[in-house]
Amino acid sequence: MRRQFSAVTATVSLIWLFVGPSAPVAAQDGAQTSAPAPSMTILGSKQAESVLGKEIRSNTGESLGRLVDVIVDRTGQVRAAVIDFGGFFGVGTRKIAVDWNVLTFTSDPDKSNAVTLELTREQIKAAPEYKDKSAVIVLGAADLPPPDPHQ
Repeated sequence: MRRQFSAVTATVSLIWLFVGPSAPVAAQDGAQTSAPAPSMTILGSKQAESVLGKEIRSNTGESLGRLVDVIVDRTGQVRAAVIDFGGFFGVGTRKIAVDWNVLTFTSDPDKSNAVTLELTREQIKAAPEYKDKSAVIVLGAADLPPPDPHQ
């Protein structure tokens, strides 16, 4: 009998962990209360879209690679984009981190769905490779202040 009680207690504990305090809770007077519903925002398909996998092009229209990751700081601010650069059909590519501010997202439906990078192929070739779980060296435009490493 004791084993059955332990199993029931464990099951109730697990349910509490998954359901948590957002489920209806009995108030002191026995009435049911629930957590307020979260707010919602609806973004139309013309207002927002995914950026991962987008083609990256130079100002001259030259293909530079694809956007494969977005880097945010501890406050959630977007700091850089990781571009899969170079290579041929995915062989010999390098990942480069570029400052988010050197990217331009086109909203003109007549133009391609590419993202424009305000850097040249030569500047990107000379950049150090991005490596996950290492210090990130972010390539930026000459007129941008360098990112603050203490933020």
